[in-house]
Amino acid sequence: ARPRPEGIRATVTMGNEEGDSSGDELVEVDALEESDDDFAYEEIDIDEDDPLLLAEEDDFDSALRSLAGLGGSLVGAKDTGPPDVAPGEVVKKPEVMDDFVRNFLVKMGMTSTLEKFEAEWYELEATGRLNMEGMPQVPDVYNTNQELNGTVMSLKRELQNAKQVAHKAQSTWDKFRKERDFHRLHHKRIGQEKNKLLDDIKKLRKHYAQYEPTIKELKRKYELAMKEKMLVRIDRDRMADKLEQFEIEQEKKEKEAKKAERARQKAAEKAESARKKKEEEAAAIQAAAKAGGAAPKAAQQAAASPGVQMAPKGRVFEEEKPEPCPVENFNLNKTFKGHQMSVSNLALHPRKAIIATASDDATWKMWDIPSGDLIMSGDGHRDWVAGVDFHPAGTHLASASGDCTVKVWDFAQKRCTITFAEHTQAVWNAAFHESGDYIASCSLDHSVRLWDLTSAKCRLAFRGHVDSVNEVCWQPTTNNFATGSSDKTVSLWDMRSGLCAQTLYGHLNSVNHLCFSTDGDVIVSCDADGMVKLWDVRMVAEILSVDCGPHPANKVAFDRASETVAVASDDGTVKCFNAADGDMVAELRGHEDAVQGVLFDPYGKYVISCGSDATFRLWA
Repeated sequence: ARPRPEGIRATVTMGNEEGDSSGDELVEVDALEESDDDFAYEEIDIDEDDPLLLAEEDDFDSALRSLAGLGGSLVGAKDTGPPDVAPGEVVKKPEVMDDFVRNFLVKMGMTSTLEKFEAEWYELEATGRLNMEGMPQVPDVYNTNQELNGTVMSLKRELQNAKQVAHKAQSTWDKFRKERDFHRLHHKRIGQEKNKLLDDIKKLRKHYAQYEPTIKELKRKYELAMKEKMLVRIDRDRMADKLEQFEIEQEKKEKEAKKAERARQKAAEKAESARKKKEEEAAAIQAAAKAGGAAPKAAQQAAASPGVQMAPKGRVFEEEKPEPCPVENFNLNKTFKGHQMSVSNLALHPRKAIIATASDDATWKMWDIPSGDLIMSGDGHRDWVAGVDFHPAGTHLASASGDCTVKVWDFAQKRCTITFAEHTQAVWNAAFHESGDYIASCSLDHSVRLWDLTSAKCRLAFRGHVDSVNEVCWQPTTNNFATGSSDKTVSLWDMRSGLCAQTLYGHLNSVNHLCFSTDGDVIVSCDADGMVKLWDVRMVAEILSVDCGPHPANKVAFDRASETVAVASDDGTVKCFNAADGDMVAELRGHEDAVQGVLFDPYGKYVISCGSDATFRLWA
C-alpha cells in the first residue's frame, strides 16, 4: 500500500464488537498520525495502472480529484463544481454572515448597534478591505435552533389551549356530577314516595274488601229495583196505549154513530120529500088526466129519468165522471227557461192557473200559466230546493231543501214565516194536509216528520224505513199518507197513531216517487229501474206493473180521471200509459236532458214537465 500524502484526512467507519451496523459512526482521523487505538485498519489493494501511480508529479488538487472520481469522500476538500441537483429540487443556500448578524440585531432590538454595524460593513466593503472569501458561513445549527425555537413556541401555545379546554371539561364534568347527584337524590325520593303509595293502596284494598259484600248486595238490590221499574213502565205504557186505542175507537164509534144518525135523518128527510113529491106528481097527473090535458113537461122528465136532478131555475144537469186527458193529441206548446240550474219539482196552485218550480240553484219561483210570466221567487235556502207544495187555500208555499230545512212562505207578507230544521240530512219533499194545519216532510235521514203550523213544532217523527225516504203524499180526504223509500218499499202511515198501517213490497230498486189517484184508492209508484207499479190500497195488492226502463223513472202523476199515468223519465221523455191495461198512449219528446217532474192540469187541457235542462215545458 502506498502511504497517503501529508495533510489528508480520511473518514473511517467504526462499529461495535458484535458487528451491529446500527451503532456505526463516521470519524475523521489523520491518516499520517500514529493511531493510539487497537483498531485494525484494512489494507486496500491499489491497481498498478492507477493514474495516481503513473503521474507522481500531479499536485495535491489532482490527487483530490482522482479520489473524488473513485468515489472517496474527503472532509475539508473544496468543491470543484456545482453539486448535482435533481430537476424540480429546491436548493437551500446557507445564510451569509452579515445577514445573520443583521437578523440577530433586529431580533434583539439593538438598532444603534445595527446602524454602526452597517456603517462599518459598507465602509469596509467600499474600501475593499472586506475579505468575503475568507469569511465563514453561518453554521446550520443556528438555523436549526431558530426552527426548534419556533416549534417550541407553537407547542407552548397548543399546550395553553389544551389547558383551557381541559379546564372547561373539568367544569362541565363537575356540573354533570352535581346534576347526577341531584337526580340520584330525586330518584331515591320518588322511590320512597312510590313505596308509600303502594302501602296506601294495599291499605285501601283491605279497606275496600271489608265493604265489598255490602256493595254487591246494594248493587243486586238496585238491579232488582230497576227491573221492577222497567216492568212497571212497560205496564204503564201498555195501559196507556190501550187507553189511547180505546179512546180512539170510542171516538170513531161516536163519529160513526153521529154520521149514521145524520145519514138516517137525511135518508128520512129525502124519503119524506120524495114521498111528498111523488104524491104531488101523482096528484098533478091525476088532475091532468081528469082535465084531459097533458102532464107537465118537468113531471114527465122526472118520471122518465129518475137519476136526473132539477135545478132551481129549471136547468137540468147530471153528475158525470171527468174525461181522461187526451195526451195522445198533445205536442210541445211552450218552453220556459225558468232557472239557472236543473228544475227538480213542480206544484200546481189549488185555485189559480199558477205553478211553482223548485231548482238546484237554491230558489223557487211562481209562474203564470200559460203565459209563463214570473210572479214571485223565493231565495232563502242555502242548498238546492228539492220540493214545493201549495197550501190548500193557496196563501202559503212549503219548500224542502238540501240544507236540512223546511220553510213556509207567506205570500201576503212576501217572506219566510216558519223554518223547520229538525231533520239531520237533506229533505226531499214536503206536502200540506188538506186541512192546511200540518205539513209532512221526508228526508235522507230515513224519517218522515209531521209539522204543526199552529205551534210551529214537530208533532211526530215516523221511523220505519231503513234507507232514504224519497217521497211523501197525502191520501185524499183522510189522515193517512204514503211514503216511497230507497229500501224498495211503499208504506202507508196513520197520522194520528204514528204507526205504519201497511207496507207494499214489489220494487227491486229505490222508489223515487208516488202519488194517489183522485179517489185515493190507487197508488202509482216508480223506481230507479224505470218500473211503474199500481197498487190497490183497499186490497193491499199490486194491480199493474209497467216497464218504462231501462232509464230511471223520476216522477209519476195521475190525470183527474185517474185513467192516464204520466212518467217523467231520465231519458228526456214523458211517457203516458193507460192505467187500466198499461198500454202506452203517448211519448212526449222535447227535453234536452232528464225529465225531473210532471203534472196534469186539473181540467185536462195540458201537461207540465220540468227537467235537468233548467226549463219547464207546456204540452197541449
